[in-house]
Amino acid sequence: MQNLASSILDFHFSLPDSLEVPAGIEVIYPYHNNKTRASIEAFYQKFYEDTHPRIVMFGINPGRFGAGVTGIPFTDPIRLELECGIKNDFEKKMELSSEFVYQFINAFGGAAMFYSKFYINSVCPLGFLKDGKNYNYYDDKELQEMVKPFIIKSIQQQLQICGNKKVAICIGEGKNFKYFEKLNKEEKFVDKILPVAHPRYVLQYKRRDLQNYLNSYLGALKTALTYT
Repeated sequence: MQNLASSILDFHFSLPDSLEVPAGIEVIYPYHNNKTRASIEAFYQKFYEDTHPRIVMFGINPGRFGAGVTGIPFTDPIRLELECGIKNDFEKKMELSSEFVYQFINAFGGAAMFYSKFYINSVCPLGFLKDGKNYNYYDDKELQEMVKPFIIKSIQQQLQICGNKKVAICIGEGKNFKYFEKLNKEEKFVDKILPVAHPRYVLQYKRRDLQNYLNSYLGALKTALTYT
């Protein structure tokens, strides 16, 4: 049996380097960068060099300062080095979402513990830019419909790789959850989806309630583990 690291790397490196999208929208494709490919290989070989199932957590789509640089969802260059122990010479720009993600990962027990149980990616594993700024797949109905086949295939592939189709966690309890839930009813990806607030929303608008949101994440992780 192929280990998860190999399967996950195959998935990432086989993603198309272009998608048909509306005019004015650009696809974020970081895998042509050799430093990004090296960081991805180091990360997944460190944390997924086994055949144990993982619960998938689906974000929205990669942003330009996190996965758009490191290739690893919700992991900016700072957290890649400090929290994951993978040195890199990327410019040490922070991503707000990554800050929160590694707070709940540390509250769960740290990167090694967390990644032994969970795998994070996105409903749409390639990100988008419009006017040089991050753009979500659901921000444009035409874009959403154009990438729908890609989204469906990517979700199916990741759940197959991780070996758990009973439960998934949706990062983003608004539009991302609404779309993922609708798609799940059509495609029957998993039996149960547990929504949690998006990290950027928490730190940008609800920082005073940070501990409550961390508790909510930990509760969702523990609930998800009951499905294994």
